[in-house]
Amino acid sequence: MKRIGILTSGGDAPGMNAAIRAVTKTAIHHGIEVFGIRYGFAGLVAGDFVPLTEADVDHTINHGGTFLYSARFPEFEQKEVQEKGAAQLRKHGIETVIVIGGDGSYHGALALTRLGINSVGLPGTIDNDIPYTDYTIGYDSACRTGMDAIDKIRDTASSHHRVFIVNVMGRECGDIAMRVGLASGADAIAIPERPYNIKEIAETLKRGFANGKDNGIVVVAEGVMNANDFKNELLKYGDFDARANILGHMQRGGAPTVVDRVNATKMGNYAVKLLLNGKGGLAVGIENGKLSTHDILDLFDGKHQSDYALLNINDEMTK
Repeated sequence: MKRIGILTSGGDAPGMNAAIRAVTKTAIHHGIEVFGIRYGFAGLVAGDFVPLTEADVDHTINHGGTFLYSARFPEFEQKEVQEKGAAQLRKHGIETVIVIGGDGSYHGALALTRLGINSVGLPGTIDNDIPYTDYTIGYDSACRTGMDAIDKIRDTASSHHRVFIVNVMGRECGDIAMRVGLASGADAIAIPERPYNIKEIAETLKRGFANGKDNGIVVVAEGVMNANDFKNELLKYGDFDARANILGHMQRGGAPTVVDRVNATKMGNYAVKLLLNGKGGLAVGIENGKLSTHDILDLFDGKHQSDYALLNINDEMTK
């Protein structure tokens, strides 16, 4: 193996640059040339390749986003488009590829492997919804951003005795909501995977105010409903001075946390070693604190295991 390619695909996540850095520096250490593929699979098909040196990645570990840029490219689902991408790689002498992204990105990595380009996937998404890994790259940073934002929201909520309904990201996965909700002392957490009762949440808030609390915080995963809609439903069961706040894409930005920098570095380093050993079609994860691999195909049938104990703890302390 003389040349390796790396791309980021789908939504960006803090820590992607740390993974790119780890792949680049590890590959160069083993005498392999590294090419960054800009704009994900769209750039792959277009041949938008740039050589990467150690100097190119030296000051990237602390930066959010992805300096290789990202793009959604559903056209890569088509066999003829996949073949164009593989042809571009062969044209540039790139024998293997590391793909950083979520579920859709893994489909692309598997397609390349089937076309003879050994590929490895790294879980890069703030949603933490990838099977067979406890942490995805960007999840911890998104949680920190959400927690910091809610800490500030609580200041103004307390000043006016208000209830705030706060939407956090995560698509159909409630991991961000549970972790952020517990860490920020939320009065209630609503996630798509578990039933919730808005009337009971209203009673919890009323009881809190009756016991001397001067604010109320409800953390709602985006897969449940929009914060404004949730607020309107809540007001049917109580006369609250309520506001809705959607944190949105700010959760994808900012410098990655120590956890994300370390995990991304470990996974990037490991991915290169897998390719050096001739392995492809694999997804790298971290399970019980240790690096692991699974066939990418297994991920499509697998289900992410969320830590619902966090929700149970919060319910026990607030009801």
